Amino acid sequence: MGATLAVITFHLDISTTDFLRYYQGQASSVSVIADDGRRLRLPAIRFRPFLERTGVHGRFRLEFDANNKFISLTRI
Repeated sequence: MGATLAVITFHLDISTTDFLRYYQGQASSVSVIADDGRRLRLPAIRFRPFLERTGVHGRFRLEFDANNKFISLTRI
């Protein structure tokens, strides 16, 4: 029997300046509004692989299990 995965999609647009707050220790999480209207708070460290010169931008897909345990975050 396989684990049940939940999927949430959202758009994120964070400038480099705003993301710098994470590196400076001023912020530890990122708050987003999912496509279905839910507000999510995710650890900022999850977005490090997507950081570019202009910040973190794009549509993302978050997968988590039935216990709300993080599975994956993918830019789509």
